Amino acid sequence: MEKTLAAPGGLPKQSFAIIFCVSLVTAMGNTGMISVLPAIGRSIGIPDFLVAGVFSLSALLWAFSSPFWAQASDKYGRKPLMLLGLSGFAVSMAACAIVVSAGLHKLANWMVIFVLFLLARALFGLFGAASNPATQAYVAEHTPVAQRTQSMSSLAGAFGLGTVIGPFLAPLFILPVLGLAGPMAMFSLIALTMLVVVWRKLPESEHRPKYEARTHAFAGEKERPMWRDPRITPFLIYGFIVAVSQTAQGQTLGFLIIDKLGMSPTQAQGFIAIAMMFGAVAGLLAQWGIIRMFDMTPRQLLRWGVGVAAAGNLLVAFAPDYWAVVAGYAISSLGFGFARPGFTAGSSLAVDMGEQARVAGAIAAVNGVNVVLAPAFVWLYEHYHSAPFLLNMTMMLAMLAYAFVNPQLRNADPKPATLEDQAAATLEKEDEGGM
Repeated sequence: MEKTLAAPGGLPKQSFAIIFCVSLVTAMGNTGMISVLPAIGRSIGIPDFLVAGVFSLSALLWAFSSPFWAQASDKYGRKPLMLLGLSGFAVSMAACAIVVSAGLHKLANWMVIFVLFLLARALFGLFGAASNPATQAYVAEHTPVAQRTQSMSSLAGAFGLGTVIGPFLAPLFILPVLGLAGPMAMFSLIALTMLVVVWRKLPESEHRPKYEARTHAFAGEKERPMWRDPRITPFLIYGFIVAVSQTAQGQTLGFLIIDKLGMSPTQAQGFIAIAMMFGAVAGLLAQWGIIRMFDMTPRQLLRWGVGVAAAGNLLVAFAPDYWAVVAGYAISSLGFGFARPGFTAGSSLAVDMGEQARVAGAIAAVNGVNVVLAPAFVWLYEHYHSAPFLLNMTMMLAMLAYAFVNPQLRNADPKPATLEDQAAATLEKEDEGGM
C-alpha cells in the first residue's frame, strides 16, 4: 500500500479512521451519558452519590473482563472483538434508555430504577470492554517504536473528540417522547451503524498471526499477570491514579455547575455541556497539537500531565463563578490529555509486540476500575464542595513526584537509553525482520 495512504505510524488511513471511530463512538456515548446523568438522577430522585454509582458495577466488570478479551483478541483476531465490543455498547445503551424512560414516567420506585440502570450499564462493562484492547493492539502492531507515542496520542484523541461531541449532541437528543432517555437511544443507533462499518470495511490485522505463533512458542511458560510485571506496574499505578482523578472530576462537574448556577438540572444542562466541551477541546489541543508540535516523549508527558492537572484542580476547588470552573476544568483536561497518552505509550514501549494485546487489556482494566471510586468523590462533594478537587490536586502532585523517582517512569522514552537497551532493541528488530 502506498505511503500516501498511511496514517501516523504506518497504519492505512482507512483502517486507522475506522479504529479511531470505534473509540470515538464509545467515548461519545459515555461522556454524553455522564453529561445528562445529574439531570437524570435529580429528575428521577436518585441520590447524587448513587448517580455516580451507576458506573461502578460496569467498571468492575470492565476491569475483570478486559484481560480476558485481550487474550481472546490474540486468539480470535482484533476485528471480531471490536464487533463484540460495539454490540455490547449498543445493547447496553438501548437498555439504559428503556430504564431511564421508565423512571422519568414514574413506572417504578427510584430504587428499582437505579438497580435496573446499574444492570443495564453492566452489559457495557462485561461486553463493551472487548473492543478497547483490540483497537490499541491493532494500532501498536502497525506502528514503529519511534512513532508509537504519536500514534497512541492520535488514538487517545478519539476519547478527547468524543468528549466534545458527546456532551454537544446529548442535549440535542433530548427528544419530546423520550426526554432525557433520548441521548442513550441515539448513541445506541450510532454504535450499530459503526458496527456495520467495521464488519464491512475493516481488514483483520495481518500481523496478529505472527505474534500468535510466537506466543504459542512459550505456551509452556506460565505468564504472570501484567499488573505484577515490573516493567508495567509503575505505569499502571500512575494510570490508575490519573484515571481516578479525571473520572472524579468529570462525575462531580455536573453537580458543581448545577449548584453554582442555582438552576434546575434541565436548565443547567447546556452549561454542563459547554464546560465539558471546553475541557475536551483542551484535551485535543494536547493530544493533536502540543504533543506533535514538540515531539514529546512519554517521560515528558508523564511529568507535564499531572503537574498541569494539579493546577487545574486547584482552580476548580476555589472557583468563584461558573467561568472559573470552566477554566479550571479545561486546564485539568489539558493535563490529562498529556498524562493518559504518556502512560499508555510508555506501557506499550515497555513490552514487545507479542504482548501488546495483554498490556492493552491491563490498561483497559485500569481505565475501568477507577470509576468505582467516583461515588466517594461525589459524597465528599456533598459535604464540602472543594474537597474532591483538593484531593485530586494532592494525588496529581504525588504522581508528579512518582514520575521523577520511579526508574521505569523516569526512563520512559521511545529511544533506548543504554547500550543494553540498544542491543535488546536491535535483537527485537532482527526477530521481527525474520518473521
